Amino acid sequence: MRVRWASEYVRLAAGGETVLVTDRDRVVAELVPPREGRSALLADAQLADAVSQGWVTPPAIVAHGVPAHTPLATLHELLRDLADGRADR
Repeated sequence: MRVRWASEYVRLAAGGETVLVTDRDRVVAELVPPREGRSALLADAQLADAVSQGWVTPPAIVAHGVPAHTPLATLHELLRDLADGRADR
């Protein structure tokens, strides 16, 4: 029996093969290629898993592009409010 390393099995699965993992001639797991449409990026896969587990809820409305930058206050207003807050102490 030839000994193979786990990385070799992963390469086989990445190449399109299904690898059966056995324990005493009993199949206990499968390594399969990524399913169609799965992103190659780990972060995308983790986000999709978090959504399927219910840890994260996707947005109800998908916005396109970057939201407009609308400042809440000017620097002058912020500094004045900070000074007023300190004067109240």
